[in-house]
Amino acid sequence: FAPMLDIARDPRWGRIAESPGEDPYLSAVMAKAYVKGFQGNLSSPSSMAACAKHFVGYGASEGGRDYNTANIAEPLLYNVYLKPFKAAKDAGIASFMSAFNDLNGVPATGNSLLLKTILRNDWKYDGVVVSDWNGVTEMITHGYAADDTDAAEKAANAGVDIEMTSTAYENNLKKLVTEGKVSMAHLDNMVRNILRMKYRLGLFNNPYTKPPVSQVLLTASNLEAAKQAAIESAVLLKNNNNVLPLNKSLQKIAVIGPMADAPHDQLGTWAFDGESKDTKTPLDAMRKHWGEKNIFYAQGLAYSRDLTKKGFAAAMMAARKSDVIIFFAGEEAILSGEAHSRANINLPGAQEDLINELYKTGKPVVLVIMAGRPITLGNILNKVNAVLMAWHPGTMGGPAITDMLCGDASPNGRLPVTWPKTSGQIPVYYNHTNTGRPSTKESYVAINDIPVGAWQSSLGNTSSYLDIGYTPQFTFGYGLTYTTFGYKDIEINKKIISKNEPVTITAKITNTGSRPGTEIVQCYVQQLVGEIVRPVKELKEFKRVVLKPGQTETVTFEITADELAFYNQRLQYITQPGKYNVWIGKNADEGLKTDFELK
Repeated sequence: FAPMLDIARDPRWGRIAESPGEDPYLSAVMAKAYVKGFQGNLSSPSSMAACAKHFVGYGASEGGRDYNTANIAEPLLYNVYLKPFKAAKDAGIASFMSAFNDLNGVPATGNSLLLKTILRNDWKYDGVVVSDWNGVTEMITHGYAADDTDAAEKAANAGVDIEMTSTAYENNLKKLVTEGKVSMAHLDNMVRNILRMKYRLGLFNNPYTKPPVSQVLLTASNLEAAKQAAIESAVLLKNNNNVLPLNKSLQKIAVIGPMADAPHDQLGTWAFDGESKDTKTPLDAMRKHWGEKNIFYAQGLAYSRDLTKKGFAAAMMAARKSDVIIFFAGEEAILSGEAHSRANINLPGAQEDLINELYKTGKPVVLVIMAGRPITLGNILNKVNAVLMAWHPGTMGGPAITDMLCGDASPNGRLPVTWPKTSGQIPVYYNHTNTGRPSTKESYVAINDIPVGAWQSSLGNTSSYLDIGYTPQFTFGYGLTYTTFGYKDIEINKKIISKNEPVTITAKITNTGSRPGTEIVQCYVQQLVGEIVRPVKELKEFKRVVLKPGQTETVTFEITADELAFYNQRLQYITQPGKYNVWIGKNADEGLKTDFELK
């Protein structure tokens, strides 16, 4: 029952922790990688049948409230939400799972447009479709099915082959076939889909797997891979005055916060097989690296939601003894995942209060966050010198974070979702469309710039919030490293292309810092005029470049006319002639710009 491929543009939604993010291109790339990793050669004894879930629109639930309704216009559905699922299908995924939510008024579990028209007819998918947990009978609660019998009929005829946990099929399908409400031919197809997957898995040739003869999970190589994964996915969001990596002369370190030594919560959501005893926490790893006598530990708060301040005094004492404060903040694992939506996504409990107190010591404060979602940091961002987002780093999170703090490794991740300044800004995502009055630096009027007694006017006449503006806290694709990179000399091979030829864009990337580093070079495109309003930017490709200090590499992107195609209002998949902007840059907001025209 993985991978989860839901596009997520609302960090209040608890299941954003499982999502590949807000971008359809990135999510499609991830979908292909998931299928390859889970399935490989499907008939191999070590292969798993991957399951693309939740088909479709679950990540667009209203207000970020789990299971909630989703209203998605059909062009948006095709251009954004279906793309990772189509990529999974094209990669040969063995099964699909229908979503909990209703989409435009019809529950996905009984939605023949999704399961029959799109998945079976248009995409020619011949694998298994399984409902989500009790998804069939929950159509009764939705008000779409009258009872178990009605639910079974609607789910079966819509295209659900397997009912998960509830028993509407078991109790009613035979009667529905006898009465002709579900045809025998359709029942045969349901069974055929299931048998086909078993054949492809080789289960009829060899239904048994041999138990492992030795340890297969916590091997040295697997633990090292887990550590490296945590390093590669961590995102450095702020690093004023290069406080990270920690200066070798900083010998006394205060380790404070509810997530510094929280082995269970470090594993994150859905980690059913993870065991706390195997987790290596930051406190453990930092004591080993710097020595116990140089680490002053005070939890400060017993857990992330703790509102009591009885631990503040000990935390302040540890801070005053130190040269630098590392504050481990975030959310307990239970605050992310299914049915764990939050309206306010600030740091929970009294964590902000404690950070404000630590700031008063005048010591540099490094904020390390462990959480399954973006966290709004507006209240404390100016109180910390650095911010490292570690997400749910898993068993080897402690050694991974320690390596990054001391400089043995550099954070290499980039944000797969936009971070808002406050919950009131949600939804906020980079690939939005323009209004007729988009905000600019020149037009924006801030709330405190309005004269007292001002005449009632439209102020800047642009789409924004008076109190927080129009930009996010951190944009999609954003992330710092322990070195710097310069971009120059963007070039394009042709200014005018036809539909049967690609356009090639290059730029020179230089490591302008003093350390080796990894840059994720990103290519974005904007169609200036379209049959439907097109996004202000769309990610088309990205490349990973590893450079030594002073080293320069020319990075090349090739964009074909097919990559410029989109679904119009009539759901025709078209590539439209016209003018396009293109950027090569560090993230969705920064980059070198050029343009071309498609004839």
